[in-house]
Amino acid sequence: MITVDSLTKTYGSRRAVDSLSFEIEPGRVTGFVGPNGSGKSTTMRMMVGLTRPDSGHVLYNGTPYRQLANPVGTIGAALDASAHPGRSARNHLRMLCAASGLPVRRVDEVLADVGLTSVAGQRVGGFSLGMRQRLALAGALLGEPDTLLLDEPANGLDPDGIRWLRSFLGSYADSGRAVFVSSHLIAELAMFVDDLVVIGAGQLLTAAPVEQIVGAAENAVVVEASEPDQFRAILEAEGFAIVPTGDRLTVTGTTRVEVAQLALDHRIRLDELTDQRASLEDLLVDLTQSTAEFSAA
Repeated sequence: MITVDSLTKTYGSRRAVDSLSFEIEPGRVTGFVGPNGSGKSTTMRMMVGLTRPDSGHVLYNGTPYRQLANPVGTIGAALDASAHPGRSARNHLRMLCAASGLPVRRVDEVLADVGLTSVAGQRVGGFSLGMRQRLALAGALLGEPDTLLLDEPANGLDPDGIRWLRSFLGSYADSGRAVFVSSHLIAELAMFVDDLVVIGAGQLLTAAPVEQIVGAAENAVVVEASEPDQFRAILEAEGFAIVPTGDRLTVTGTTRVEVAQLALDHRIRLDELTDQRASLEDLLVDLTQSTAEFSAA
């Protein structure tokens, strides 16, 4: 269990992270989302001791990061895709092993894990962004950590690479370990994360399972009736909010069963009756809109 407790960080007059608290559970993939400038990267840097918080702390099963007996086996972090351009992928990872006291045999193992075996001897300077992302993940895996901490790992990956990453991280969590991953690709995150931590302006907006966040959205039903004006009057008399869209009516705060029953009771034929649910992306945009630092007019 990873506990983030009241983390706060201020740069000058700007509070980047403001009393932020949440937990990350093992065996689950937790997504970390928020608008640009919301404090995600600063939070992740504080989680691994790269940035010192003004107050608050992060505990790994009750132990601060700086006091961990085996930090590389506790958490593997990939916060950017940088590496010395003159080194080969294999030598970059060998350097990380030497710095962390890890066996060099792990180098070829993690290169195989991330699909870079065929380019292990090539210089990183010739790598695409997607290849550098895979190399950064390989570095995070060297210590076979209990937790992966990844900042925007899908940047630069092609669709096949994103599919591979989704499967890899899901399998990693299924083995009983934790994955904490930030991303601006909310639609992609929605396909494989179990939980979400959502922040805005450095503050926690929500931390909950994805199903709970989606389930809290108001249901709507799209209906097309043979007598739309009459059916609209019936729905409004029942207290439902109606939004007309061409020949269709969008009815909020109800279900298909209720709408179908009303149509049956009043002998009105329905030509269309479908559920309409907001996407996770829509929900999170609505949730974070008021805290967005950069927004279009």
